[in-house]
Amino acid sequence: MKKETLKTLVVLLILCAVIAATCYYRAHPKEKVITPEDNSEFVNLTDAVPDAILEIRYFGTYNFVGARIDGYKAPVALLTRVAADSLRAVSDDVMKQGYRLKIYDAYRPQEAVDHFVRWAEDVADTLMKPYFYPDLDKSVLFAQDYIAEKSGHTRGSTVDLTLFDMQTEKELDMGGTFDYFGPESHPDFGGNPETGEYAPAKGITAEQFAHRMLLRQAMLRHGFKPFDSEWWHFTLKDEPFPDTYFTFPVKPIR
Repeated sequence: MKKETLKTLVVLLILCAVIAATCYYRAHPKEKVITPEDNSEFVNLTDAVPDAILEIRYFGTYNFVGARIDGYKAPVALLTRVAADSLRAVSDDVMKQGYRLKIYDAYRPQEAVDHFVRWAEDVADTLMKPYFYPDLDKSVLFAQDYIAEKSGHTRGSTVDLTLFDMQTEKELDMGGTFDYFGPESHPDFGGNPETGEYAPAKGITAEQFAHRMLLRQAMLRHGFKPFDSEWWHFTLKDEPFPDTYFTFPVKPIR
């Protein structure tokens, strides 16, 4: 084989390899690696849901600890982009019915969860017991799963919220407060959440149960799933980071 022909063949082979590699990587782009410190797939909740009202309890002192929680650097709410988009659909839904979403918490850094654990281990600290767990001894909070070392909030697609009535300019009466530790907070307290049928229960009225169901059904319609012990807590069914517990603080995303 002549040298010129050999050179031409080598060039053609190299060219074919380059073209093949380019086609492969276009068809199989390298996936972005998400680390616990990476907030690039998160958004400010109010950028996605501008009608939402924020009352970020863990940035203040009115919460079951009675102090600002570690990791909350600003009174803002963060969510993954996909969860925020779904929550926008919920907001549009309830707005048509005369309500707005009021957000108590969304993304929660692992640092905050660690703060909860330290607080729960200090059984002598019962500053907020009259408001959030009057009927429980603090020593049972771990055993009864009120406090845990991991939280779905830390994965970025869970939100705690209620409904705000635009006509009365007040929160809807849900028959119980956010973060109350007790059976009164369970979605099935006072009825069957699957059917929406009310069953008389001490401490909750048919109207209060109906309000809980109004929030629940709106969240279910737009891709969220409920939590069996908190009427205010919902997680996106197809959450994008089911195994990642993020660590970046709660502060505005620029």
